[in-house]
Amino acid sequence: MNRDNYNQLVNKSHEISIKWRSLPAPQRGEYIRKFGEELRKQKVNLAALITEEARKIKTESLGEVQEAIDMCDFAVGLSRQLYGLTMPSERANHRLQEIWHPLGIVGCITAFNFPMAVFAWNFCLAAVCGNSIIWKPSPRSNECARGIKNAWDKISDDFSDLILILEGGNEESVALCEDNKISLISATGSTQMGKELAPIVSARLGKLLLELGGNNAAIICPSADLDLTVKGVVFSACGTTGQRCTSLRRLFVHEEIYDECVSRLNDYVNNLIIGCPSKDSSQVGPLISEESFNNMQIILDSLRSKDVEILGGERLEIEDPKEFYVRPALVLVDRIEDEMLKETFAPILYIKKFSDLKDAISMQNNVKQGLSSSIFTNDMRESELFLSESGSDCGIANVNIGTSGAEIGGAFGGEKETGGGRESGSDAWKNYMRRVTATINYGEELPLAQGVEFDET
Repeated sequence: MNRDNYNQLVNKSHEISIKWRSLPAPQRGEYIRKFGEELRKQKVNLAALITEEARKIKTESLGEVQEAIDMCDFAVGLSRQLYGLTMPSERANHRLQEIWHPLGIVGCITAFNFPMAVFAWNFCLAAVCGNSIIWKPSPRSNECARGIKNAWDKISDDFSDLILILEGGNEESVALCEDNKISLISATGSTQMGKELAPIVSARLGKLLLELGGNNAAIICPSADLDLTVKGVVFSACGTTGQRCTSLRRLFVHEEIYDECVSRLNDYVNNLIIGCPSKDSSQVGPLISEESFNNMQIILDSLRSKDVEILGGERLEIEDPKEFYVRPALVLVDRIEDEMLKETFAPILYIKKFSDLKDAISMQNNVKQGLSSSIFTNDMRESELFLSESGSDCGIANVNIGTSGAEIGGAFGGEKETGGGRESGSDAWKNYMRRVTATINYGEELPLAQGVEFDET
């Protein structure tokens, strides 16, 4: 990494952040509105970049750009709603006020699988909150990053530097994490990446927002609508070729409906259209790399050595021999295998019977990750138990939908080794600001808090 170029980038970001933060928040929101309009104009072209680099099918790529557009719309409204509380004081003629201010520079590290949407979650909120952003995209997604940057440049007037791209790999990520000038590090990636970067940021007592791995589970109860359930399960397990942090990895099926569920899931998976992601008809594209394919096969071979039944999982010879197309694997387990406790970024779905819902919830929660979860049921008591303090321990808990496909209105993130961060909706904007508590005395006396006396003698 060229250190001089890096320092120049950070200095430019700092300079623009000072200029940007002086704009009233609604004016910042107007720029984001224009950005959203530009993304609408370029939606098809930007989606094509995603398909080319991330190898996502066309509908998913278009959906990702739409998510970025939707995030702009959300942030525009937010620009007039950066609310601070006014609180009563125990002292007469006093009041307490909460004030929110920009942080400065946000360092945003993103992964290959969502090369635009995750950046938009961070940028749109960070920008309306008054911050600049330095974006370190995945090395696999540099063209996607440039596409987003070009869209911003078209509408940004004198604020082009509000988005600056830092291309590179681990060295560049570490540089951002070490830099005291970077007020917040928002990093999306593997749990291992988070474990490596977090101590670096913590060493300088910096702010950190982590969105890491998931090992997501769903539970199917006897009352579930199986037509709806099978579709939701297959999309969650196979969408983006199983390469979402919210992809479904583990499935717990009640013993009364187990055989029917497995049969229907296998039929559905076998009828998926697997092929070139740029074709309109394709439902599942290739894995991102040979390494991803090899990791998948290592796990499946390990399971086969234990005589675990596996349906699918083989490589498919489709069109370009350099691409790694696979049939999604349904792994039928009688017990919790070690392989189930790890996140494998591939379309592997472990399926296990259960008889008691509380046992299923316990098995769901018994992993180190805590991102997304689902229950399929038409029984209110079952769904409410799942959503209660005794239910799912994940940051996302769904009823009668799969684990993937979160909407921007809710805060996105998970617990445990998923990192604890929250992005996108709800009050996630507070991550990108610093809070000031102000006490205002509008009276003519100076009473001290808690009744303390300090009068002149």
